[in-house]
Amino acid sequence: MAAHFGRLRKGAASTAVAAAAVAALSASQAPGVATDSLGRQASGAQPSADVSAGGQGGGDGAATGNSPYYTDLPPLKSPNPSPSSTIGTPVSVGEAEAGIPATVLDAYKRAETSLRASKPGCNLPWQLLAAIGKVESGQARGGRVDANGTTYSPILGPKLDGNGFALIGDTDSGAYDGDSAYDRAVGPMQFIPSTWEWAGRDGNGDGKKDPNNVYDAALAAGHYLCRAGRDLSVQAQMNAAILSYNNSTAYLNTVLSWLEYYRKGTHEVPDGTGSLPSHSSGDNSTADPGPSPSAPSTPESKPSTPKPGGGGSTGPGTSPSAPASPSTPPATPPTPTETVDHLEDADTGKLTATAGRTFDTKVAVRTETKAGKAVAKVRVRFMIVGDTDATFTGGESAATLVTDSKGTATAPTLVAGEKTGGFTVRATVVGRTLSGLDYAATVTARQADTLTRTGDTELTCVPGGEFADQVQLKATYKGAAAGKVAATATLVKSADDATENDKGPYFKDADGKTVRTLTDLTTDADGALKLPKLYADDTTGTFLLRVTTTGGATLTVELKVAPAATDTPSGTPAPSGTPAPSATATP
Repeated sequence: MAAHFGRLRKGAASTAVAAAAVAALSASQAPGVATDSLGRQASGAQPSADVSAGGQGGGDGAATGNSPYYTDLPPLKSPNPSPSSTIGTPVSVGEAEAGIPATVLDAYKRAETSLRASKPGCNLPWQLLAAIGKVESGQARGGRVDANGTTYSPILGPKLDGNGFALIGDTDSGAYDGDSAYDRAVGPMQFIPSTWEWAGRDGNGDGKKDPNNVYDAALAAGHYLCRAGRDLSVQAQMNAAILSYNNSTAYLNTVLSWLEYYRKGTHEVPDGTGSLPSHSSGDNSTADPGPSPSAPSTPESKPSTPKPGGGGSTGPGTSPSAPASPSTPPATPPTPTETVDHLEDADTGKLTATAGRTFDTKVAVRTETKAGKAVAKVRVRFMIVGDTDATFTGGESAATLVTDSKGTATAPTLVAGEKTGGFTVRATVVGRTLSGLDYAATVTARQADTLTRTGDTELTCVPGGEFADQVQLKATYKGAAAGKVAATATLVKSADDATENDKGPYFKDADGKTVRTLTDLTTDADGALKLPKLYADDTTGTFLLRVTTTGGATLTVELKVAPAATDTPSGTPAPSGTPAPSATATP
């Protein structure tokens, strides 16, 4: 999530008390958040571990690495806002706050439409994307995007170097965030590079997956939230989805507040005119509203000084100007993820499958300490890498699993696509910069081990004639129909000489020319193959047609070319391929 730092404009400090009241009231009214009599959260929105921006979670499992986010809350519903309120303060005019830049709004709605088709059971509301976009980047810095939805300048969060933020070493060689030392959250939806690498999507159809494009980022965020078969119409599952984006209760409450606000009504405003938030979880000091939307700018233009030890979220119920506690928190034991030293293979077999079929073997790895002890409850990400259309079950190219009591994580079943060749399945530990394990996988062409002829009619023809019957075959593999298998048909010289014959029966190409070898033949879905018509030249005799398939299935068919009988008894049919004589009158 983006770094948004600086100082408040003059006059805004007088609203600090009002801001605290707004935060507390909004938090208590966030949908799905229950509180006790003291205003503390009771149930339904607890993260697995409340990792704020400066915690030691290392970004484990979060799309954004738990980096900073805007903590500004929706305005209280008041027809008469305070005269002292100025642009950029937590209490702002509802009309302005409800406006979403046109291109950004379109990106959210388009992502919802796409997810409705690809993952209808998720029930993703576009308002949730708008809520996350608000707290992550202030709707792409007030809609500073071009006509294609790309930000005029990159939106980058602070270096995740452990100095007040999570510690995430570089994972992309600076390809996305321009930093080859540490990762930084990128774009309007603030994905860390390692997450974008597998979660990125092309939302505007330009053939690229750009985290700084609001269409790409919004669609990627939608898919990320809809993982694990979630139904976001169920509040508990929506909460879990939001917490997977940033593992913080304060973050959850802030997003839910904006979600409820946008559900009550929004409208589009021109790109570049959206209101800019002013308070960040990454800075305890009050913040400037940021650069004017009239000119492109980058977050680096207003550098921050993160507070060591966590940066104290200024989320719901907390005054944004409240200083961080001077006390030093007690030392905590390392998390399971922090104890992992390396990944070990867990008896993964050979990864080979025929196109269109599932792999018999699954990739399995084990997380271990330096001493070789297995570590349970560690998130491991499996990614399919390379030029392939193979996927995991469900059509995804990445999956994250948690190690069991033996420290083992097993990837979902691999499903081969139609593209043959090799690719890689890569296993990495989420939240740690450790060497991963790469597994080579291969997709082979569809095969047949048996070919049989359909029908047993003798195939005969007269010289210069046309065979009456076409050759029809059936391909099978291990007893089942072998569909979409490549085949070749050749008129060969003899049973012992598979070279192409230069006389006898032949096929015709599209131009009517003689062809005695056919390539690029393919069986249909049921394993059936019907060859084109065969013709004969003036040579008589018995000839051989040999058909072979990928996988080694071979069938040889006899073809006979013989002259027509000269004395055909009355009522006896002429040989196949001989035209019937015309009737003549007898004087």
